[in-house]
Amino acid sequence: MNDMCEGASDKVRCEEALADIYLLLDRECSAERDAALRAHIDDCPPCLEEYGIDEHIKQLLARKCGGDHAPAELKSRLRASIRQTVASRGGVTVERTEITLEQRSE
Repeated sequence: MNDMCEGASDKVRCEEALADIYLLLDRECSAERDAALRAHIDDCPPCLEEYGIDEHIKQLLARKCGGDHAPAELKSRLRASIRQTVASRGGVTVERTEITLEQRSE
């Protein structure tokens, strides 16, 4: 792959486009950067192919892994481990406060 593809009308280099593919897929680019990356990808067959592969991988992962949630017990153990790590490394006291809200109807 060239540093900059033949016929590319923008100033984005291939390595920049490839580095930012996931930002583009996740819609985390500014509108200007999004437009520049898409213009480059549209004019650059190797970058377009890589974009397509990465897009398919992202869709496959979302389809196969998107609905799974961690069990409550795992979440509880992780929170306890994080509290313990913060307390032991940071030399701070970690307190836990729980609040219960009740709605009263008149």
